Amino acid sequence: MDFVRRTAADTELIASLPLDPEGRTWVRLDGPGGSEAWLIGWPPGTGTGWHDHADSVGAFLTASGELKEYSLAARLPTDGWKTLELTDGVDRERRLPSGQGRAFGRHHVHEVLNESLDRHAISVHAYYPPLPQIRRYSRSGSILRLEQVERPEDWQ
Repeated sequence: MDFVRRTAADTELIASLPLDPEGRTWVRLDGPGGSEAWLIGWPPGTGTGWHDHADSVGAFLTASGELKEYSLAARLPTDGWKTLELTDGVDRERRLPSGQGRAFGRHHVHEVLNESLDRHAISVHAYYPPLPQIRRYSRSGSILRLEQVERPEDWQ
């Protein structure tokens, strides 16, 4: 968390991120101790969709603007399922204004959004070990469905 906090406070770096009015932008950073790190720009109304980071632990912090995180407070099976019915009470919601962030453990399922109608958000993310994969999910009510597994070559 120290790395994302220090990096988010680097106003010159934050201002250098090219912002696109249509889609998210990102720049890979040199993370400490073999970690993977990213600076991400979020146009108004954009988000990640539901996903996890497999066996990586991570942290992210909003450097500018505000993000919202929706997450599941439940340990999901890691493999062998395509559709899962979630129990009541597992949903969590967190506002992350500028300067606020969070750390998370392995298999943390969440989606992150910039719900602003008119302002970009910028955030710093770090993962260790570097992301082996990202699993993407769709959600309809209490049904979570595994849709896709992305590997590093898909986003680098």
